[in-house]
Amino acid sequence: MELTPVTDLPEIRPGDDIAALVADRADLEAGDVLTVASTIVSKAEGRMADLEDYPVSGRAEEIADRLEELTGEEKDPRFAQAVLEESTELLIDAPFLLTETRFGHISVNAGIDRSNVPNHDILLLPKKPTESAERIRSGLAARGIEDVAVIVTDTCGRPFRHGQRGVALGWAGMPASRDWRGELDRDGHELGVTVQSVVDELASAANLVTGEGAGGTPAVVVRDWAFGDHAGSDELFRSVEDDLVRQALREWSIDD
Repeated sequence: MELTPVTDLPEIRPGDDIAALVADRADLEAGDVLTVASTIVSKAEGRMADLEDYPVSGRAEEIADRLEELTGEEKDPRFAQAVLEESTELLIDAPFLLTETRFGHISVNAGIDRSNVPNHDILLLPKKPTESAERIRSGLAARGIEDVAVIVTDTCGRPFRHGQRGVALGWAGMPASRDWRGELDRDGHELGVTVQSVVDELASAANLVTGEGAGGTPAVVVRDWAFGDHAGSDELFRSVEDDLVRQALREWSIDD
């Protein structure tokens, strides 16, 4: 498997055509996977905002006051309001905000970024990342670049481990997971639970190449990787009914 960064991409602005910008700079082939950082997708979709755009609710004031008391750091209730408006559920409100976004991803602060946002205060995640991936894929196809899968990525922390790694927010042109259930291991035992989240694994591999901070490159071409002869699934985010961790968080409080 080869991972090649797409270099020399300009600062992305609202309305920019990511497919065209990548196509001009990368030699894409059928079977490739293009990973694109959600940061530039959000910028192209005009998802920048200023904190003054968020009238503060009583709930946001309460959250900011409590976080300030717990951490000893000043908290802006307008940021808390932005997080609330980008979320469908607030799973933890202290000592940080852990939320479910409107497209099902669970992350700190609804994935809102406060870095690399020229002339604005915050950058929101794409509203519907899978639709974003589909638009980029269609844009490539319109330029004669067929059969390229697209993954919109972000970085996210992990329970029980330090550090962050790349994850998929949206994808197009490939299943999210490959299902090994029913296949046999080397000893002939049937696999009963193994479902491999390949979009997350490819996003994480690409993140090793994109890097972080000022030197990061937001798009990577993955080549010579094959899904293989496996059943596929597009189920990436767990439902509430079978997510035991989320159910436990609903009953948890920092005051316990």
